[in-house]
Amino acid sequence: MERIVLLDSFRRYFGSQISLKLTCHILNEGYEDWLRHNSDNEVNGAPVYVVRSGGLVKTRSKNIRVGDIVRIAKDEIFPADLVLLSSDRLDGSCHVTTASLDGETNLKTHVAVPETAVLQTVASLDTLIAVIECQQPEADLYRFMGRMIITQQMEEIVRPLGPESLLLRGARLKNTKEIFGVAIYTGMETKMALNYKSKSQKRSAVEKSMNTFLIIYLIILISEAIISTILKYTWEAEEKWDEPWYNQKTEHQRNSSKILRFISDFLAFLVLYNFIIPISLYVTVEMQKFLGSFFIGWDLDLYHEESGQKAQVNTSDLNEELGQVEYVFTDKTGTLTENEMQFRECSINGIKYQEINGRLVSEGPTPDSSEGSLSYLNSLSHLNNLSHLTTSSFRTSPENETELIKEHNLFFKAVSLCHTVQISNVQTDGIGDGPWQSNFAPSQLEYYASSPDEKALVEAAARIGIVFVGNSEETMEVKTLGKLERYKLLHILEFDSDRRRMSVIVQAPSGEKLLFAKGAESSILPKCVGGEIEKTRIHVDEFALKGLRTLCMAYKQLTSKEYEEIDRRLFEARTALQQREEKLADVFQFIEKDLILLGATAVEDRLQDRVRETIEALRMAGIKVWVLTGDKHETAVSVSLSCGHFHRTMNILELINQKSDSECAEQLRQLARRITEDHVIQHGLVVDGTSLSLALREHEKLFMEVCRNCSAVLCCRMAPLQKAKVIRLIKISPEKPITLAVGDGANDVSMIQEAHVGIGIMGKEGRQAARNSDYAIARFKFLSKLLFVHGHYYYIRIATLVQYFFYKNVCFITPQFLYQFYCLFSQQTLYDSVYLTLYNICFTSLPILIYSLLEQHIDPHVLQSKPTLYRDISKNRQLSIKTFLYWTILGFSHAFIFFFGSYFLIGKDISLLGNGQMFGNWTFGTLVFTVMVITVTVKMALETHFWTWINHLVTWGSIVFYFIFSLFYGGILWPFLGSQNMYFVFIQLLSSGSAWFAIIIMVVTCLFLDIVKKVFDRQLHPTNTEKAQMYSNTVALSDEFIALQPLSRARNQLSKLRWKKIRVQSAQHMNLLKASTEGRTVGTC
Repeated sequence: MERIVLLDSFRRYFGSQISLKLTCHILNEGYEDWLRHNSDNEVNGAPVYVVRSGGLVKTRSKNIRVGDIVRIAKDEIFPADLVLLSSDRLDGSCHVTTASLDGETNLKTHVAVPETAVLQTVASLDTLIAVIECQQPEADLYRFMGRMIITQQMEEIVRPLGPESLLLRGARLKNTKEIFGVAIYTGMETKMALNYKSKSQKRSAVEKSMNTFLIIYLIILISEAIISTILKYTWEAEEKWDEPWYNQKTEHQRNSSKILRFISDFLAFLVLYNFIIPISLYVTVEMQKFLGSFFIGWDLDLYHEESGQKAQVNTSDLNEELGQVEYVFTDKTGTLTENEMQFRECSINGIKYQEINGRLVSEGPTPDSSEGSLSYLNSLSHLNNLSHLTTSSFRTSPENETELIKEHNLFFKAVSLCHTVQISNVQTDGIGDGPWQSNFAPSQLEYYASSPDEKALVEAAARIGIVFVGNSEETMEVKTLGKLERYKLLHILEFDSDRRRMSVIVQAPSGEKLLFAKGAESSILPKCVGGEIEKTRIHVDEFALKGLRTLCMAYKQLTSKEYEEIDRRLFEARTALQQREEKLADVFQFIEKDLILLGATAVEDRLQDRVRETIEALRMAGIKVWVLTGDKHETAVSVSLSCGHFHRTMNILELINQKSDSECAEQLRQLARRITEDHVIQHGLVVDGTSLSLALREHEKLFMEVCRNCSAVLCCRMAPLQKAKVIRLIKISPEKPITLAVGDGANDVSMIQEAHVGIGIMGKEGRQAARNSDYAIARFKFLSKLLFVHGHYYYIRIATLVQYFFYKNVCFITPQFLYQFYCLFSQQTLYDSVYLTLYNICFTSLPILIYSLLEQHIDPHVLQSKPTLYRDISKNRQLSIKTFLYWTILGFSHAFIFFFGSYFLIGKDISLLGNGQMFGNWTFGTLVFTVMVITVTVKMALETHFWTWINHLVTWGSIVFYFIFSLFYGGILWPFLGSQNMYFVFIQLLSSGSAWFAIIIMVVTCLFLDIVKKVFDRQLHPTNTEKAQMYSNTVALSDEFIALQPLSRARNQLSKLRWKKIRVQSAQHMNLLKASTEGRTVGTC
């Protein structure tokens, strides 16, 4: 009979727990699947128009087949990978943005082949006879090779197809009325589909600790079951207990196998004690993570007013991991800096200039100058008037003055022509009329560039006087001093990461053909045979030391014979179906040589607000910061020094320009010796991409030894995959540290996904990084609040939740184990089956859940102002074996007090009931259960530092609910219950004054020692956290942290804000400015 009751309790408990857990998972997954289903239907069912039978037919995007000619209108998304046939422009060009694919928000130009560009109507396209041959589908977004064979008048014309002809699915048409394209890849063969990869499952350190603790408790469970089974058979070895007169065995039981009976009894004890495994822990943890993640989005301190962006949580499984970070890997451009490029300086023919108010200021003596003071070079519009060039401005001859103007003219024409910048059509109307100085200001133009550098350079040239107007058919239009010049664009040699430069070949209005090249100094200077190479190299290094981004400009005049050879080679390489990229690289090398150096440009990417303070706070918190960037060595070092990543007093070690494995190994050994021998507290390491590849090839251990002894590491000239490799190298190191990666561009996605925690910056390089990250913030400075406050809170909350769950389940099931010694190990349950089911579901679940959502053991202002407190929770200290054993032993000790306290106080006292009856089995179990519910609930109250009305409601309400439920459950004969062992038991128990006295004595006894321990530890050996708790009690809560407060308290704080009178610099004006929280309400949090 006992086994039937026990199995029924087991079925109810596990059924309810597993049902609840499965329900949570099903609802969550179902909701996400429903959203994905709607999103898929929206994409696959989007209406599109295809050309069929000489007309446009409306269909759905999922019905597009390879070979269909599709019409796309402005601002529509391409439903498949298309080869551009024609557009509303005569040259067959169009503009697209690929922000949803690679995160780049710039406009990109795509062009159709000349033979199809003229087919701008449906009727003309219906007559097109052509065959497209292309490679098999592949995931590379920037690689495409094919050719189009067009049949015209019985003649076949072959045209090469490259990335410039391919319109990718997911991209959007911009600044073009409509285009026609032929589908070549559809469905799962499109590049977007091939690039789709589900995120790898990331597991937090807390989850791993939970699994370890579960294994320990599983061992305890099995041990208790084995002990109970052995003792049962030891007890039954005596004949009088094997078959007592009141419990005779059946014939089947006497003849059954002893082994089978042993196994059956062992399994029965497993079922009896299985409640020690906290299955409801997973349900509570999942609810805590999901609900707790909303607090990040509600935090007003993580809201960026300028862009209107709030923090985003893309996964809630890693909230507590924010409190365990040991390494931070960050990108530089757009993450530490604003990614807003501003032209600052340039070097033209060996002379350095600064831009001041739209004019170039030369630094040092100009040619033939007799004075070394600064000479001011006016904008080219002023230079055009030679009367401005007096001896007070330049002490040069007229010939030199004219030559100087030509040099500057050619330099800025190279800047205005060598790029892929685009201009919106509506903003170029009327630009060609009138002189530029009087009729047009460059601020009227809105440029779209593939990189912020290009945009800054073209805008700077416009301010100087050479304005890029835009593209018209196959020409590039430039206004020089109000005069419109048209350059025929012959060829574009696209930028690639191997050459690290780009070039254009144009035909000037005079008919001469010119090659303009732009790129990094390491790729341009070796190709130059003329110009001020050494002076420019010195100036580039000086620019880099200031933290400026540099590019070199060069040109070459081509003869007709040279151009014919170049045109022939380019055509052959671009039409090749085999090894096209290698052939193009060879042709580019052939073209880009014997250049004349024009000069160099320097643009500034200024630091974001509070970057230095954030990095210093991370260092104080014991977090090592690595900067991974693609910038050159000098620029990266300069920015690292300016942002506080490197200190001036830090010993900077370098591992750069290594050519071989042996050379790299020797350099690493030297660095290791220097670290050991130098008596310097902090070291910094600089590594470039080439040297890093050599170090990771065969010398990982030596490289890691050097890195671990450095406070800061800077990796420059890094490829995206190298960033991910570095993070993986740290992750798999013996210490297994928790890593965090933060970046803003598509090139940072690999490292964001590789790190334990990925943070995306919602910057100006698109949203690819933010979409692929675990968390997204608007600025790098928000990282300190995210880690030191939210990370600290989440970790403490969930660590306490996990330990508390194991504690209260030990308290719950240990009396059941002890009770078997008094019932001859008959598997009789101590508690009623309803109590077994509701203990973890109703009676003790809400206090710990609310604690895990609202607890603030330290004021958030103190946490952020004292980053060293972050060290107290690092390396998963709150879930260490020592802490785990403390909670487990505490649970066992409380369980012993529950059981033996009840047994010795009232177990055999006949005076407890007025009728002289003793307490029965269910009364005794109910007493133990009552003491247990009160004790574990009050224990949770003792752990709570931050009390709100919600905490009070669920804590004391849980105890009240238990009493009310027990009164109703045991005070009424419920007709739907087959048996009701608890009828009148609880009422009878509460009617005894001795029972009330015993309850109070046992609760106080359980918690007294725990309270004494806490008091003595806090007074005699306080930790840094406990000191901060005492300090925080004296700190007034700032309105900066209202977002983290309960709603009632937040409203109270907001109501106290008043208009503040702010003194401005001008004594004549006084403004009434509202506090920074104006417009923010709790309802909008």
